[in-house]
Amino acid sequence: MTRRLDPLVQLGGPVLLVVAVGLLSTTVSAANEVYFLNALVSVAIVVAIYVFVGNSGVLSFGQIAFVAVGAFAAGVMTVPLESKKGVLTTLFPLLRDHSIGNVPSLLLAAGLGGLFAFVVGLPLMRLSGLAAGIATFAVLGITNNILRYYEKIGPGLNTFSSVPETTDLLQATVGAVLVIAAAFGYQRSRFGRQLRATREDPAAARAVGVSIYRQRLGSFALSGFLAGFAGGLYIHFIPINVDAVYLDLTFITLAMLVIGGTTSLWGAVVGALFVSGLDSMLAEMEDGMTILGVTIDLPAGSRLIVVSAVMALVLIVRPGGLTGGREFSLPRLRPAVAK
Repeated sequence: MTRRLDPLVQLGGPVLLVVAVGLLSTTVSAANEVYFLNALVSVAIVVAIYVFVGNSGVLSFGQIAFVAVGAFAAGVMTVPLESKKGVLTTLFPLLRDHSIGNVPSLLLAAGLGGLFAFVVGLPLMRLSGLAAGIATFAVLGITNNILRYYEKIGPGLNTFSSVPETTDLLQATVGAVLVIAAAFGYQRSRFGRQLRATREDPAAARAVGVSIYRQRLGSFALSGFLAGFAGGLYIHFIPINVDAVYLDLTFITLAMLVIGGTTSLWGAVVGALFVSGLDSMLAEMEDGMTILGVTIDLPAGSRLIVVSAVMALVLIVRPGGLTGGREFSLPRLRPAVAK
């Protein structure tokens, strides 16, 4: 009976934690609400990264490229037509003359993120190890430069303006839960199990007929789909420019995954929320934060230094991350032994 409930418990743990964070956010001030929103959107991004990196064991620096594609697609297509004609005058006519609503923009962001991941994954998923990491980093750089300088598909170097800020606490919570559910469904599926088999023992997986290339490609495309969706949530949460979805976000989200536990969905969620909370507190300290009458004023840039140090410490002391790379589970009660 307990084993039958294990899947529900493994899914319920991350979902309840995210819902609890969403409910807690309703009790804070409007000034602090942004930190909770950022944490919930971070959960969606990190879980999307986990779908490929955690299940395949292949380090990828390119998933934020799919977040960027989703963010720009959702942003461009939800800017009101009047604003486009006044600010985004260089867009392709198809983009300039049409606008869609919030939910369709999230679906568009997810679809384009998945399609882009599938296309670039066709050649890249034949690579492993360092070569795969460098190649995905190249995808991130190419994507950033296209979005930065090609103003027919976006604002270029300028910050997105006039994008409706529709990612409120409810949408961020529901979005994070949907991404968690999709990731859990995938890892419990036959495809997810086969991909994890290739992570643990590639030779044995090949021997039983598992195609490493096809399984990695499918996971990479799904990861891109979810990352694009998360990008749509991100652009509707706060005005951003192209640099907001580049190196800093790549580093911080990978740090979240590593600190939480790379090989488990529970680790991805815990890591995202833990590092988001730490990062928010450090941001306040950089601006000057008073605790028990003592003012703490950290120099600019302390956030990345502290997060880097925490990641290094976790890798040394607990290589499996805060969760040990295990899924959420309830403590098992041992049956009483009759004397």
